[in-house]
Amino acid sequence: METLILTRSDVAALMPPPDYLDAVEAEFRALAEGRACAPPPMTIPGAGGTFHAKGAAIAGEGHFVAFKLNGNFPPNPEARGMPTIQGAILLCDGATGTPLAIMDSAEVTLRRTAAATTLAARYLARPESESLLVCGCGAQAEAQIEALAEILALRTIFLWDLQRERAQALAGRLAGRFDTVAVSDPAAAARECDVIVTCTTACAPFVRRDWLRPGTFVAAVGADSPDKSEIDPDAMGGAKVVADVAAQCAAIGDLRHAIAAGTMQLRDVHAELHELVAGTKPGRTDEREITLFDSTRTALQDVASAVTILRRARAAGRGRPLDLAA
Repeated sequence: METLILTRSDVAALMPPPDYLDAVEAEFRALAEGRACAPPPMTIPGAGGTFHAKGAAIAGEGHFVAFKLNGNFPPNPEARGMPTIQGAILLCDGATGTPLAIMDSAEVTLRRTAAATTLAARYLARPESESLLVCGCGAQAEAQIEALAEILALRTIFLWDLQRERAQALAGRLAGRFDTVAVSDPAAAARECDVIVTCTTACAPFVRRDWLRPGTFVAAVGADSPDKSEIDPDAMGGAKVVADVAAQCAAIGDLRHAIAAGTMQLRDVHAELHELVAGTKPGRTDEREITLFDSTRTALQDVASAVTILRRARAAGRGRPLDLAA
C-alpha cells in the first residue's frame, strides 16, 4: 500500500480549525473507554532547541498508531526566519504496520492544542465568560483565541508578550472581531479577566495567585518540558487542577513545579480531561472556584486528528502517494 504525503496546505484544506474540537473530544472519549493509549513522550535536546517525540494508538473504526516528531526551536523566527515548530506525523495501520500517511505536523499541533483548551473550557470555564487574557502572542495565541471563540461569547481580549510589537500585531489582526488591547501589565489585565491562556516559552513562573480573581479559568499551555514553567506553585495549589494526562503533567508540566515546591501532590489533581468528557468526574461546580487546565499535550490528540485528515484526503483525492518500499 502506498503512503500518502500531505503538506501543511493539504492539512489546512482538509481540516478546518473548528473540526479539531470533535477529533480531540473523540480521542479523550476513546481514552475513557479504554480504546486508546499513549506512552510517555520523549524529549531529545538539539543544538538550539528541543525535539519532542510522541506516539499513541486509537481503536474504533479501524486501529491506528501515530508517531510525531516535532522540533521546537524558539530562536528560529528572529534568527533564521523559520517557524518555531516543525515536524511530521507518521500514521500507521495498527493491524498491519503499514505506513498510511506522512503529514506535516505544524498545523495539527497548532489546532489540536487549541482544541484541547477549548474542550477543557467547556467543563471548567464559566459559560458567561467574555474576557480573555492571552500571555504569549506567537502562532498558538491566535489559534487559542479562534478556538475559544467557538464556545465562549468573547468580547474583550487582552494580549501580552515580552515583545510588545507581537501583541500589537496580533491585536491588529483581531481588530473588528473583538475589542483587543495589547497590554504591558499582565497582572492588572488578569484581574479583569474570566479566562487566562498562557502559551509562552517561559522557564520561570509568572502567573501569581493574586492575579486570579474568583471564578477564573486558566489554561496553562506553554510548559511541555521539565525546564518550562508559567504558573506559580502557590497559584496551582489554590486552584482546581485538571490535567490532560496527570503523570505526564507531573513530569513535564506546571504540575511538576507545584509538586517540587510542596504546594500540591499528584493526588491533588482533581481529574484528567478524559474523566470530564466521560462524566465520571465533575468540572466546575462553583462559580467562584478557580479552575486550571495543565496542558502538556498527548499524542492521542495527534492520532485522532491525523485519522480524520487521512480519511478526508482519500475521499478528496488529495496528497501525493509514495511507495516507500520501492
